[in-house]
Amino acid sequence: MQRFLCALLWLTIPMFAWAKLPVVASFSILADMTRVIGGDRVEVVSLVGPDQDTHVFQPSPADVKKVAAAKVLVMNGLGLEGWMERLSKAANFKGVKVVATQGIQARIAADDDHGDDHHHGHLDPHAWHDPTRVQTYIRNIAAGLIKADPAGKQEYAQRAAEYSKKVQALDAWAKKAFAAIPLAKRKLLTSHDAFAYLGDRYQLKILSIQGVSTDAEASAKGVAQLMRQVRQEKIGALFIENMSDKRLLEQLAKESKVTVGGKLYADALSGATGPANNYLDMFRYNVQTILKSFH
Repeated sequence: MQRFLCALLWLTIPMFAWAKLPVVASFSILADMTRVIGGDRVEVVSLVGPDQDTHVFQPSPADVKKVAAAKVLVMNGLGLEGWMERLSKAANFKGVKVVATQGIQARIAADDDHGDDHHHGHLDPHAWHDPTRVQTYIRNIAAGLIKADPAGKQEYAQRAAEYSKKVQALDAWAKKAFAAIPLAKRKLLTSHDAFAYLGDRYQLKILSIQGVSTDAEASAKGVAQLMRQVRQEKIGALFIENMSDKRLLEQLAKESKVTVGGKLYADALSGATGPANNYLDMFRYNVQTILKSFH
């Protein structure tokens, strides 16, 4: 009997000791960063999945339950998740809120006439495309996890430091690769204005059909102006994004006789079997795809 009780105690104690910290992230890129930093101590759920569009996401009752059950809620901020405040209120969320971009010097989104009236307060939310700004993401996520789970402080800090070094190395690689391309050739066209941080970091000229959000159609006048600029700038390639409708871009490519340079991952990771199923691979894939179009 004593052995039985000891065995029963052994089985029940780990259920509490090994319980993982429940975390909800707004979209797939943040979810991946959080999993890397959190390791085995966290269980991360992403509200917006791979190949899905955070700009137009509509939370469901199931999402309210996910947030209500979480101890940590990780969001991008800068107006990306316009639906987040309503969702967290509906869930009566009382845990730790992490705004991954807190402290980042955000870009001001360029005004355009492509039919987009939704500039997220004129701030560009796509800061994850600049690895130097991702260092702030890492610090903020680690701090949030430590606040919710102080016992894991050392592990979170160590994993964050290791991840930070990998992101730093990726930035150094990209900087060297782009530097080998003449400035006059570093031009491309994308579906929506998601890559301006990448452009700023590596001196790329990036035009886009839509503004920083995908929730509005491009106007005919704006598209016509854009096509004139594509010809004037001698843009060599345009890129389809994994969460955008590719038909308009393919039509523009045909009319302007510009090559479709491939698919980029803008606001979401690929599925598990895709080439961009984590942040580091996504960044490397995007850079390599863009570099190919310059040759």
